[in-house]
Amino acid sequence: METMATVTSKGQVTLPSAVRRALSIRQGDRLMFTISDHKVIVEKTPDFLSLAGSIPVPPDRRGATWDEVMEYTRWERGTA
Repeated sequence: METMATVTSKGQVTLPSAVRRALSIRQGDRLMFTISDHKVIVEKTPDFLSLAGSIPVPPDRRGATWDEVMEYTRWERGTA
């Protein structure tokens, strides 16, 4: 898909509705801009809570407190 937008005198751009629909962008969503080879990639950042369960946790680590996780991580890295 290609679509155009105009930059205002304040450097602002309104995302075209086709882009908002394609990325399911709603008011209040946050976007990530990555610049590479004179191109900009725009990505909608995921909602933090929607990531729950996306990383497998070993059975022996489930239910650990945050302090326990940090202590184990420091021990593993040798920075405890």
